[in-house]
Amino acid sequence: MSNDYSNYRSPLSTRYSSKEMQYNFSDLKKFSTWRKLWIYLAEAEKELGLNITQEQIDELKEHVKDIDFEAAAEEEKLTRHDVMAHVHVYAKQCPLAAPIIHLGATSCYVGDNTDLIVLKDGLEILLPKLGSCIGRLATFADKFKDVATLGFTHLQPAQLTTVGKRACLWLQDLLMDERALSRALDDLRFRGVKGTTGTQASFMALFGDGEKVKAL
Repeated sequence: MSNDYSNYRSPLSTRYSSKEMQYNFSDLKKFSTWRKLWIYLAEAEKELGLNITQEQIDELKEHVKDIDFEAAAEEEKLTRHDVMAHVHVYAKQCPLAAPIIHLGATSCYVGDNTDLIVLKDGLEILLPKLGSCIGRLATFADKFKDVATLGFTHLQPAQLTTVGKRACLWLQDLLMDERALSRALDDLRFRGVKGTTGTQASFMALFGDGEKVKAL
């Protein structure tokens, strides 16, 4: 598979990002997550009583990452809709499961939830690295706490300080960053499963039972 679909590409990405963060924002991660969400939806609908077989679900699972991006691009030219383009391509790979892909759902089910998953995974990549940086900088600050250096104020030399004290100022910023990112991760909430156009009408038509729609 071409790396064009495996990495998020930008000057910032190619120069500064880790391979794991590049993959996290890649097309392959995005659209394979769409497929995983369709599998989760089918499994939940099966559990709640819709006529979905395990064979159909297994077929979907066999093709999570072998995405034909060229075919999806051609489909999107015809449908003018990114989600339906990928539904059609996935359906051609999974003919048995074709009728149950994206069954009853709105586009935001895959689009918005995937964005939230990517954000969550990105924060979980970043926070341990930030913690490691804080730990190393704390060691550096303690090691050089008695080494004098010239302080600055208003862009000009001022009274003496220490290298360790200066490093502690950097640490304070990083600790505030860590707290903000941790709070963002803790507060992250995912969308429920909504029907077409954001209502539950399509799921009511499928299940005929409001309690099952709520459970979904």
